[in-house]
Amino acid sequence: MSSEATQHLHTEITSNGAGEAGLFLHSEGNLDAAPDLEMIFGLILSSPPDCRNSSLGFSGKVVLTHPENIGSVSLRGLDPKDAPIIRMNYLQSQSDVKKLVAGIKLIRQLFQTRAFDEFRGEEIAPGADVISDEALEAYTRETCNTVHHPVGTCKMGTDPMAVVDPELRVHGVEGLRVVDASIMPTLITGHTNAPTIMLGEKAADLIKAASGVSQRLQKAIAK
Repeated sequence: MSSEATQHLHTEITSNGAGEAGLFLHSEGNLDAAPDLEMIFGLILSSPPDCRNSSLGFSGKVVLTHPENIGSVSLRGLDPKDAPIIRMNYLQSQSDVKKLVAGIKLIRQLFQTRAFDEFRGEEIAPGADVISDEALEAYTRETCNTVHHPVGTCKMGTDPMAVVDPELRVHGVEGLRVVDASIMPTLITGHTNAPTIMLGEKAADLIKAASGVSQRLQKAIAK
């Protein structure tokens, strides 16, 4: 959701303007459940390309933390150089759509509070006339995009769907590990950057430990 600003909104020199603040919450206010929505607020206009734009504004984005859609990655053919077929299946679940609509309503309510009175101009996106659930759903389906946090194409585990074992070794392939967010069995509630760094650190320890064992075995055999 984006709104024009009635005055210049000064940001700190260290700010990128796109992510000034964030909020994790549950769409139904369930404090006993993990947050299913994230809201990101910035001092820039972020709206679809067909919307009228202005140099002054602020925006709020709503993000699903646990979308119900399940995608797939499959081979295109026998040639290993062919790009794989990737199906994300975003908004496959009507429940996901309803949560995004609820998130837009919450951001709109927030932008209508007194704290924004001296800054708030005309609503640019989705637009003040987009009110009904049907209209907000249409807007969501037209403008929704990814925040680049997919996981799970090389799931870690011991079940038949797992690609790597608990030490990140690819099942059935000697000497190959996968170390990135694709090994996460499920999507975490927050962003994937820090956990992926953690995975890299853990994998480095596993590889060094395995290398040390191998070196000791080689020395024992040599004796």
